[in-house]
Amino acid sequence: MYLPKMSEASSNPLGLIAGNGRFPFLLLEAARARGLSVVVAAIKEETEPEMDSIASKDSGVIVHWLSLGELSKLIETFQAAGVKQAVMAGQVKHKQIFSSIRPDWRLAKLLMSLRTKNTDMLLGAVAKVLGDEGIELISSTAYLEPLLAKAGVLTARKPDEDELKDIAYGRSVAAGVAGFDLGQTVVIASQACVAVEAMEGTDATIERAGKLMRTLEGEASTLERRLTVVKIAKPKQDMRFDVPVVGVATIETMQRAGATCLSLEAGRTLIFDREAVVKAADAAGIAISAE
Repeated sequence: MYLPKMSEASSNPLGLIAGNGRFPFLLLEAARARGLSVVVAAIKEETEPEMDSIASKDSGVIVHWLSLGELSKLIETFQAAGVKQAVMAGQVKHKQIFSSIRPDWRLAKLLMSLRTKNTDMLLGAVAKVLGDEGIELISSTAYLEPLLAKAGVLTARKPDEDELKDIAYGRSVAAGVAGFDLGQTVVIASQACVAVEAMEGTDATIERAGKLMRTLEGEASTLERRLTVVKIAKPKQDMRFDVPVVGVATIETMQRAGATCLSLEAGRTLIFDREAVVKAADAAGIAISAE
């Protein structure tokens, strides 16, 4: 596996703020392959329980469980362990951030200072607080660059002419939506926008689009039933957090929804289990392209 050079010496452990999904585990594996010890701040509301089993098998991994709103405890945990650089990996549901957490005094103060209550603004402010405390937040792709989508068609089937039209239209819509930090995914049919991602996340957006199209079954419609999913990074994407990610679950959700094409942004979207993703897409007749 290719691992880029990092500015920080390996004598200090890497801090890992772990959200949900496989992202934290892949990053942890890559960091350990480079010989780094890792201090994991596992989010109780998000991180998979199996994180503990990895720590029990690997003496270079220490896991601390924190609630999402415990910013002061996060800082204290990293400082006590000598963490100088940290990385965020794994999704934290947007609705979780703004509805379910009980912020400590430091996070509550930070939330009150935000001009707008969006994810980028919040995470950027958290990154600044960490930096002020001597903890540099680095890119979430720092150890996983080989997993970034490369330009071209990934699957056996290329997007057909209609799907290419949907991709072109979808990318323009997605760029506008992402520019307002509303979401990174749109679902298109016949150059019409069927669904836009907001706080619910990519899979829920795809499912909503599929449900909407099923309500049209048996009715006359100008919309073709096939759906194209377009996922892009934000125009000013901060690669330290909220990087677009797709995996096998994305393909399975698309198949259930009746989506036949997936468009990604090359160089700025992580693909987990690429071979499995392509295999699942080929089996479902789904075209995947990155540009």
